Amino acid sequence: MAYLTTRRFWADTAERATKTAAQSALSALTVGATGILDVDFAAVGSVGALAALISVLTSIASKDAGDAGTASLVRLT
Repeated sequence: MAYLTTRRFWADTAERATKTAAQSALSALTVGATGILDVDFAAVGSVGALAALISVLTSIASKDAGDAGTASLVRLT
C-alpha cells in the first residue's frame, strides 16, 4: 500500500477525479433543462461528486495494473 503515499499517485488521482466530475456534471446540466432556471444544481453537484468518488476508487483499485506508483491502468514502459 506504499503507492497510496506517493505524490504522483494522488496527483494522477485528483486529475482524473476532477475531469470525471466535470464531465459528469456537464452531462447532467444538459439533460432535461431548457434554461438556467430549469437546472437542478443539487442534482448536478451530486452526480459530479459521485462520479469523482467512483474515479478515486477506480484509481485505488488499479494499483497493480499500470506503471508503479501511478493511478493509471496503462503501462508506458
